[in-house]
This record gives sequence, structure tokens and C-alpha cells, in this order.
Amino acid sequence: MTSPLTPLTLGTDQARTRLHELTVIDVRTPGEYASGHLPGALNIPLDQIRRALPEIRYAAEHGDVLVVCASGSRSERACKLLAEQGIPAATLAGGTGAWASEGHDLHHPTACETRAAWSMERQVRFTAGVVVLLGLALGLLVHPAFQILSAGIAGGLVFSALTNTCGMAVMLGKLPHNRPRAADLDSTLAALRGR
Repeated sequence: MTSPLTPLTLGTDQARTRLHELTVIDVRTPGEYASGHLPGALNIPLDQIRRALPEIRYAAEHGDVLVVCASGSRSERACKLLAEQGIPAATLAGGTGAWASEGHDLHHPTACETRAAWSMERQVRFTAGVVVLLGLALGLLVHPAFQILSAGIAGGLVFSALTNTCGMAVMLGKLPHNRPRAADLDSTLAALRGR
């Protein structure tokens, strides 16, 4: 068994130089993963991490594990969950956003493998904007009480910023285009067992 990664957060340059020896797990939704991921990264969405614990434990016993998401928030949560299970893992500082902004390559599956997808952050911004506009329009055209929709979204955004969580992202993650197909997750878990 290798020693745990120290520090528990790797910068993009550190991760790039060690990429060949790391098991990289991307905890974003399949749609986000398909829009571009670190070379060699395996997709296990955050809500599927518990199902993958035996395979991640196996990978951690044979090398260091790096957990990645879009900005680092979800990967930090995944690392905490893994640590609670005694599985050492590090997170990529700034996530794939920082990786790409540093000029490092992202792997993009060929068009026949996947369809274009929006990042979860973009999906949340779009959904919040649509609901706010809908609440304002219905409030003006139908009844002022519909403006409560806009106020609810505003309150949710403030709560999201204060707690660094996002209930809307959790709900959007359950939509079909953000869900992994069973075969995809099964093949990812098999790849982890084979490392």
C-alpha cells in the first residue's frame, strides 16, 4: 500500500507531472465528464462514490488516488467521504477549470461516444435564470404572488454561496442526461479493479 498523498490537495502542475502514476477519478456528472476531462480520468459521479468504494479502495492500495471535479468543491466532499472509509485520496486544486486555464490538455471523447453537454455550473445558472424570469413574468402578467418564485431562487443562491452546497445542482444531477448509464459505471468499476 502506498502512503497517502501529501498534501491532500495537488496543484495542477504537481498533478500533471504525476498523472502517469495516479488513479484519477472524476466525480462530475457524465455530461460534464464528456465535455472534457483529465487524460486517463475515470468517471464516478459523486452520488455513486459509495457504490464504488471497494474498487476505489483497491486502486488506493496499489497507488495514489486523485479526485477531480469542475472547481474542487465536489472532489473535496468525495475525499472527505473516502477518508471516513480509510481511503487516502487527494483533490485537484481548482478542478478541471484550473487544469484547463493552466493550458493543460483535456480529453474530449469522439462525437460518436457522447453528445455535447453543459457543465453543472452552467446548467444551474441557466435553470436559476429561467425560473427568476418566469417568476417575474408571471408576477407581472398573472398575479404578483408568482414573484415568490424569483425570491425563492435568490434565497437559494445566497444559501448555496454561504454553505458551498447547491441543492439545484443535486436535483439537476438526477436528470437523465446527467445520469451514468449502468454499463458506463460498471465498465469504470471494472477498470479500477484491473489497476
